[in-house]
Amino acid sequence: MRYVANARMYSVNPPAAAAWKELFGWLARESGVDLDIIDHAFPLPLADLWSRTDLGCAFMCGFPFMHAAERPLPVAAPIPANAPISERPVYATCLIVRAESDFQTIEDTFGGRLGYTAADSHSGYNALRHHLLPYYQQRGAKLYRESIGPLTTPRRVIEALLACDIDVGPLDGYALDLMRHHQSELASRIRVVATTDPAPVPFLVASSGCPDEIVCRLQTTLAAFASAPACSDLRERLLLKAFVPVALEDYGLMLRWDRETREAGYAQPV
Repeated sequence: MRYVANARMYSVNPPAAAAWKELFGWLARESGVDLDIIDHAFPLPLADLWSRTDLGCAFMCGFPFMHAAERPLPVAAPIPANAPISERPVYATCLIVRAESDFQTIEDTFGGRLGYTAADSHSGYNALRHHLLPYYQQRGAKLYRESIGPLTTPRRVIEALLACDIDVGPLDGYALDLMRHHQSELASRIRVVATTDPAPVPFLVASSGCPDEIVCRLQTTLAAFASAPACSDLRERLLLKAFVPVALEDYGLMLRWDRETREAGYAQPV
């Protein structure tokens, strides 16, 4: 049987997308699993990708995973080279503004327009709410004039920011690293004014019905990524150190942050 592979969440630009396709090609050859590397670009819903019965390897955010009625099977979690906790499969959300703006802190952006990606995103919604919650509680009122979304993808957050449609927006820190790595001009166009607490990173999943043998072969091969000579260039292009087993118990943090914000009356970041 053929299984599909996709890295839409981190195919943030053409060079990154090409590198992910090469990684999946290596994974298919080394594991012996027949992977069909597909495009599933915006505006196609990510939920449609995650629910495929032939899914072999695709990135999924931990927030919708933890809420899913029927969860896919965890395959492996990446360790970004610039992870906020070294050698751990974690990431953080960066809150970005236009480089030429006068904003120096997140408080400076209050009263402006806040962008978000999607309500089922951790980095672009759940972590954003959690970071803003103390400010909301201190003020006892909304922080922004307007909340704009869903913008859905990191690329569209940056496009909205540069078009002056929003004043500040959230970006998955690993996605931002990839974008800056392959698009050096971004460094002069955007700035980070705040960073959220770290959280467990999105991870690769297979369909719930994928045979254990297939999942095991994928896991074994990905475990060798960190030291495989054939992957040295991919490790540099993807800013990745390794793939490790998924510790599902760590993802309870996302549900806790969700519960805390909702109980405080801050269900939507605004």
